[in-house]
Amino acid sequence: MDISLKFWNQSNSTSLNNIVFFQNSTAFEFSESCVAWKVIRNCGFGNYHPFVFPEESYVSAGDSYGNYTPHLPATSGDAFHVYADPSGNRLKYKGPAQSCQEIELANDLKRGAISANVFKDDRLFAHQSAIAPGQKAVFVFKPMLVVAVVNNVVKEGNQMVSAVMSQKTELSLLGVRSADIVLTGGGADNKATPFKFQLENVVWV
Repeated sequence: MDISLKFWNQSNSTSLNNIVFFQNSTAFEFSESCVAWKVIRNCGFGNYHPFVFPEESYVSAGDSYGNYTPHLPATSGDAFHVYADPSGNRLKYKGPAQSCQEIELANDLKRGAISANVFKDDRLFAHQSAIAPGQKAVFVFKPMLVVAVVNNVVKEGNQMVSAVMSQKTELSLLGVRSADIVLTGGGADNKATPFKFQLENVVWV
C-alpha cells in the first residue's frame, strides 16, 4: 500500500535547508547502498511538500559501460539474476530468495561485474556496485524512512555520506496510511535547538 506523506517546515531556521529522505538496506552497515531517494529544497517556514512513499519496488542491473536492464517489479522474497544471451545481458526473475525478507540480484555472467539497483517511484532507492560473477547483492528493507537535514547540496540518486547530514531520524511507517512529517528546532546563536522530525496526524491502516 502506498503511503501519503507531507513534509512540514515548522523549524526556527532562517536557512532554506535541504531535507533528504533515504533508507539503508539492513543487510549492510551505512554504505554505498544508502542513496538520497527524495530531496526537498527551498521549503520555507510554514510550507509543506507532499509526496508518496510507494509500496512497489523495482530492480535493474547496470554494467561497466553505463548500460542498464529494464526495471522489473520486485518484492521481499524475490531473487533475480543477470545472464548473457546472444543479444546481450538480461535480467530475469530467478525464484524465491533465501529469506522472505530479502531482495536478491545475482551475477550469473561468466565475466564482468555489475551493479544492482532498487528503484521506488522511478528514483534510485538503493545501490550496490562491483558485484562479480558468482556473487549477489542482497537488500533488506524495513517499513521506515530515514530523514535528515543536509549541510550541503545533495542530488537524488547520490550516495549519502554521514558527514554531510545533521541529526538524522528513523521514522517507522509500519501500519501508516498517511502522515505529516514535521520539522522543528533550529534557530541561530544561543537560541538554537536541535532539529527534530516527528510524525503527526497519522492515519493508520
